[in-house]
Amino acid sequence: MRYCQSWLAGRYDPSGKESYPLFRAEVPGNVQKDWWEASEPGDIMYGSSVKKLDITEGWHWIYKTRLDFSRRPGERVFFVAEGIDYIFDILLGGEKIYSHEGMFTKTELDITDRAETGTELCVVIHPHPKTPGPHREARGEANQSCKPPMCYGWDWNPRLLISGIWKPAYIETRDSGFISSCEPFYTLSGDLRSADVRFETVCGSDVCYTVKDMEGNTVYSGYDPEFRLDDIRLWWCSGCGTPYLYTWTAKSESDEKSGTIGFRKIRLVRNTGTMGEPYGFPKSRYAAAVTVELNGVRIFAKGSNWVNPELFTGTVTAERYEELIKAAADCNMNIFRLWGGSGINKDEFYDLCDRYGIMLWQEFMLSCNNYEDTPGYMAVLEQEAGAIIRHLRRHPSIILWCGGNELFNGWSGMDDQSHALRLLNKLCYELDYDRPFFPTSPMPGMAHGGYTFINRENGDDVFAEFIKAHQTAYTEFGVPCIAPLENIQRIIPENELFPIEKTDAWITHHGFGAWGDQRWLCLDDIEHYFGKQPDLPAVIEKSQWLQAVGYKAIFEEARRQWPYCSMAINWCFCEPWITAANNTPISWPLKLKPSYFAIRDSLRPVVASARIGRFDWKPGDSFKTELWMLNDSGETVSDRITASLVIGDETFTLLTWETGDIEPRGNKRGPAAEIVLPSVKAEEMTLRITASSDDRSSEYRLRYYGG
Repeated sequence: MRYCQSWLAGRYDPSGKESYPLFRAEVPGNVQKDWWEASEPGDIMYGSSVKKLDITEGWHWIYKTRLDFSRRPGERVFFVAEGIDYIFDILLGGEKIYSHEGMFTKTELDITDRAETGTELCVVIHPHPKTPGPHREARGEANQSCKPPMCYGWDWNPRLLISGIWKPAYIETRDSGFISSCEPFYTLSGDLRSADVRFETVCGSDVCYTVKDMEGNTVYSGYDPEFRLDDIRLWWCSGCGTPYLYTWTAKSESDEKSGTIGFRKIRLVRNTGTMGEPYGFPKSRYAAAVTVELNGVRIFAKGSNWVNPELFTGTVTAERYEELIKAAADCNMNIFRLWGGSGINKDEFYDLCDRYGIMLWQEFMLSCNNYEDTPGYMAVLEQEAGAIIRHLRRHPSIILWCGGNELFNGWSGMDDQSHALRLLNKLCYELDYDRPFFPTSPMPGMAHGGYTFINRENGDDVFAEFIKAHQTAYTEFGVPCIAPLENIQRIIPENELFPIEKTDAWITHHGFGAWGDQRWLCLDDIEHYFGKQPDLPAVIEKSQWLQAVGYKAIFEEARRQWPYCSMAINWCFCEPWITAANNTPISWPLKLKPSYFAIRDSLRPVVASARIGRFDWKPGDSFKTELWMLNDSGETVSDRITASLVIGDETFTLLTWETGDIEPRGNKRGPAAEIVLPSVKAEEMTLRITASSDDRSSEYRLRYYGG
């Protein structure tokens, strides 16, 4: 039986010389949020208010509760904390009984002989770990810690070192029938039609297992933990089939555990065109295999990078997760790259991705640092990574483990021989043999970037930049834009809204200086195409126009490069607070930008698409476009496509194309159309690619200097 407790929290002086007031604490939650609400009412989003939490970085904290539970004869009493962030001690009746470093390992303490109703239990949380010495970036303070480095400050997350009991914590009474652990494993037959299932269970009494399909039919019931299921349904990612899940229960004389099983076979295979002996000398390694093969079918992985959706990660609810995951599925995405710098999500996230069919590229808590192999760090990493793998490996949605983000890049300095990455590979191999592993992203053949509409090094926009690109996977790329007006009005003082200048509020919310002086507002790009704007709504509209058409260009170009390219994952999907500008198609908490709908159109299973050389045009230019049909579906398709150009009130029909048959999960290149642009007074033009099936048509809103 579980007994939730009522908690108080407060600042703590380990010397005992100072006493601080306690306040009500939410569990799960984060103590800094509780302190803020108790002592500093107001909107943490507004201006630079978040910096008021800087003073708490060196504080100790304490959680207190008077135990409230009951137990029957023969039961043992346990204190269970599923996650405490990050270095902590546990005291019972004033005596320290446990110390720990790490937020992803479950704590289970038998307190039977020391605890009774009314006994005080305390959790003392130590200050955040910081590697001493000079660092090029503040995130370097996290290079000996398994705490998510985004807390130390990133270009979309403010510096906010949070801590606390971030996952459920409770008293649990257990008897001999308590099921300490129960995990299903399976082996698929060669034809993927049958599964040999094996439950590994720890319990002091007999356990009966029941498995039901999604229709509620019982497909197995019995005490034998090993059995075969025939005629199984497979788990598929979104857009490729049903993410079919079986439900299981394990029941003893006094306890019951339950979960789901998704039967599927996952591999990463070499991309088409990367196999065989490289030509010429010197020879080097091949491009990394990054094509997802799910149940024997090669799939184009299309999606986004996921980061923490709230500043205070302990407060994220199942409802918050679901609204974002559903938005991704509705956007025709089938994958999230779970960016390592923001850590591991709560259980509900993975359950929902299983259900919605969103594949997960799961990274460990390493990002943009050189994680040196000191004994202390390696011990904590092994403990934390092992706990993560054991806890998450049951999820069919997880298709790939990855050591972390940009660890082979110059600013990190790690490589294949780095002991931390060798350890992670070892753990994944031993604990989850069949699931693929990458040491980092990007790997050879893959790419991160770019992150702006214009490449300031060569002057190319995203249309031209990605046409020239030739990568097996684009696992990060971004086009920034300004947040919706109502969000900007919430975070920026009224007298600083316009004209936009480098005030503390704009900088704190990542408008300026996030990555280069002008990022992420990119006012220079807006002025380049549109000139000075008269007001804030006009700036926002132009900014969001660039992001929408930019993402449409990149996603469709990546799809055109299939099967050599097999993955397109933009940076990034969500944000933990209101940024003034960001690369996300969603502004906090769930405000869909125009780019969301552009991406949704670009990722439809079947899309009539156009390859366009650049974004801006003027009268007299020779405008050329190349038609394509992109088919991610499992069906053969055909269509009749008409391309037309709309400038002002005039429409120019360019050509019509009978596509013929296009094979499943294949693309077809069509004819090119060309026209000398007329002198028409207009500031924009629209290329329309009209299919006979309306749900396949596309539009591209382009800049036109006709006025």
